[in-house]
Amino acid sequence: MTRRKAVEPPPPEKSGFSSGGAPNQLLVILGPVLTQFGRCGLPNGFHGPFGKPTLSGPSGPFGKPTLFGPSDLIVLTMEELLKNHLFATHAIAAAGSVTLGTALTHPLDTLKTLIQVGTDPSKKLVVAQVLDRVRSLSGNLGLYSGFGWSTLGRISGLGARFGVYELLTAFYKDGREENYVYVSEALLAGIAAGSFEAFTSTPFELLKARAQVTSASCLPKSTSIATKQTATPAIARLLRGYTPDKKAWDLTVGLLSTLSSKHPNMVGALKEYPWMMTGSGKPPLAYEVKSSRDIISLEGWGGLWRSLRSGIVRDGIFGGVFFSTWQFLHIAMLDWKAIEMNPPPRSIEEIGPVSPLAASLAAGFSGSIAAASSHCFDTATSRSQCTVLPKYISMESKLMRWKKKGYWIEKVSGIHPSYRNVLFRGIGLRMARSGFASFAIVGSYFLAVDHLVPR
Repeated sequence: MTRRKAVEPPPPEKSGFSSGGAPNQLLVILGPVLTQFGRCGLPNGFHGPFGKPTLSGPSGPFGKPTLFGPSDLIVLTMEELLKNHLFATHAIAAAGSVTLGTALTHPLDTLKTLIQVGTDPSKKLVVAQVLDRVRSLSGNLGLYSGFGWSTLGRISGLGARFGVYELLTAFYKDGREENYVYVSEALLAGIAAGSFEAFTSTPFELLKARAQVTSASCLPKSTSIATKQTATPAIARLLRGYTPDKKAWDLTVGLLSTLSSKHPNMVGALKEYPWMMTGSGKPPLAYEVKSSRDIISLEGWGGLWRSLRSGIVRDGIFGGVFFSTWQFLHIAMLDWKAIEMNPPPRSIEEIGPVSPLAASLAAGFSGSIAAASSHCFDTATSRSQCTVLPKYISMESKLMRWKKKGYWIEKVSGIHPSYRNVLFRGIGLRMARSGFASFAIVGSYFLAVDHLVPR
């Protein structure tokens, strides 16, 4: 088989945009941070969002005198990347843009989560009520509760989303004469990428949601007895803020004493449930089990991936709608730009890149549309994450094969039937947050790359 002759590509655009499709460029999959917003064109000739990755110059940036197409294997070692400072530059730009976008929109996310969790069919919360409660209990900084977990979740989640999307679209483009991805292909790749994103970001979202709920909750001021005295085995299993109620404990043991006990130590087994000694008879509230240590101890490791099913459906829909809408708008902008060109362009490569502002606005609009289309599953995810389900009850439900309620779509997607009338609460806040965050992240990434990457 005759290998294609190396051809020197056209000079790369400094703006970081390629002409083949929506702003994308994947240098190499080395981690979620690098591929985070690798959809923008990089200097040094890596062309094509939806185009063939090429090395610029007679010998390429890494000294390899060849032109790589989508069917060629690009092998770049970590040592080469570090020597060229390209990996570090784009990693810093990606992480910084996500942090900035999260910081600007986290108050909106906090209000959205509190409205989703605190509302019920008979009580509809408004933004002013939630805002006043957070300010009165936690101050203005309460709006940034869970910001650290949110940032970590966004970096890992968006890195996984864009990384998987780049890999899938590379297969779509392979063998095509022009660097192009159809809207339907962007939709399917986005669904797969969003579903994968849910696995990496769910634990961080759960910790973030419980921290946000804590900011609007009245915490007990009394110090737990467990912190004042030497902890006994029973007291040590109590959650912070809980004190033993001996009367309630004696009543519980008395009610169960009439039953024929086959358990060798029923009293010891009952002590596995911390809330049994408090007299409440109910599991703790979400703000009482907010740290990773408490969650793992009470709910097990699986508790960190609570609401994974609804999260997969939510992120899958979001990713598919986001990428397909962004690609559709990008094609429309390229067509509009080609109309004014004389002579008419013969290929997509001759049209040239779109402006950074236009691409950022398109990303923001796509984010708002994707948020609206997946909001009902986001509400189910938030409410499920703020429900404490001890591992003993989870184990019992599996062993007893408890039948789940609701329609088949609710069972598959993880929506509880009691959520039906509140699924669209807070949709406006989520659309604003997703749209503005997408605009800020994409725009700041392009700006950072433009200033950090040398000409």
